[in-house]
Amino acid sequence: EGILASVDALTDGDLGRALKRGDLTGKKEETLLLFPAEGKGPDRILVVGVGKDEEVNAEVLRRVFGRGVRVAEGMRLRSLSAWVETSFPLSEAEYAQAAAEGVVLAAWRFKELRTQEDPDKSEVDVLEFALISQGNEEETRRGLFIGLAQARGENLARTLQARPGNVATPTHLGEEAKRLGKEYGLEVRVMGPKEMEEEKMGALLAVAQGSNQEPRFIVLEHRGAEKDDPPLVLVGKGLTFDAGGISIKPAAAMDEMKYDMGGAAGVIGTMQAIGELQPPINVVAIVPTCENLPDGNANKPGDVVTSMSGQTIEILNPDAEGRLILCDALTYSERFKPKAVIDTATLTGACIVALGNHPCGLLSNDQPLADALLDAGQTSQDRAWQLPLWDEYQEQLKSNFADMANIGGREAGTIT
Repeated sequence: EGILASVDALTDGDLGRALKRGDLTGKKEETLLLFPAEGKGPDRILVVGVGKDEEVNAEVLRRVFGRGVRVAEGMRLRSLSAWVETSFPLSEAEYAQAAAEGVVLAAWRFKELRTQEDPDKSEVDVLEFALISQGNEEETRRGLFIGLAQARGENLARTLQARPGNVATPTHLGEEAKRLGKEYGLEVRVMGPKEMEEEKMGALLAVAQGSNQEPRFIVLEHRGAEKDDPPLVLVGKGLTFDAGGISIKPAAAMDEMKYDMGGAAGVIGTMQAIGELQPPINVVAIVPTCENLPDGNANKPGDVVTSMSGQTIEILNPDAEGRLILCDALTYSERFKPKAVIDTATLTGACIVALGNHPCGLLSNDQPLADALLDAGQTSQDRAWQLPLWDEYQEQLKSNFADMANIGGREAGTIT
């Protein structure tokens, strides 16, 4: 019935015969490519399984549309179009948003540093996507607009992470922030070492002192509400390369430490999406960014530094550096009198030991905010799992020589 009946008619009953023979069962991401007769509709029709109707959600649709992109790439097709299917338990806007996200995310490939294509790969880039509405066109357009903005923001984050450490330096992140400011009317401030010294960001500067790359402290502001309306503050860890400092990491897979600015990339990508969507709220993004390398100026185990808050920190492990740059960023955020602060970071491998690669760890001193983030994670399938933040864990951070240490031992490493 519905669209499938139309497809069956266009293919002279091929779809019905495929279903009858069991060539197509409707399992998730199962595909069947059909070819209507010449001049009788599209040149090709791809039918993709979504599983059981009651289990269809935005994530299922994202994967279905991503599968469509993969088939198109393999056939060297640069465009695809789709109908809005209204029988699923989603609104037209939700359907359109999921479709846009699935296509744009699947079509992303990082190849800006390649000088030649792989001759063994025949794929082309999918550049065009059309969504055909059968009902409320305004709702479809709204969902498409939101989905495109969010997926483009995610793809910017992926691009920044994919760029190597000699390209995506702290200076480069600052330039990207300025570019977003010009394109979307965001207020941007990029501080260098001198301004950071004036702000007394001693913890951040301590991490940066082992590198020849200057650190940057980036602030982006979107003003969509009244000036006195408290903003949401987003903080993203920006270690553009983390060798571990004096506590140098093992050589195996150290190249992946260019991804230690994932929090910063996510926050910058979010600000691009906010710039496109122009929501009626105030948002401030803060990105402390530097490298953590071992040279004669690098901080040493046992060094004591003073953070922007005036508290002293004993650096027992220079490879536990993310918390050092973030503490100054969190102190800086207080001047905005925010309604909430969300800090995102590739902070510690202890989180993967605890939770695996599927969820991220979430810690909060405000349960309604934590619940909202957990719900958002379920909706987007970028899930989180809440860990406790009890006062007892503070005992592990006691130092004999400073207000606190920067590590608390192996137990509960994500929390401490």
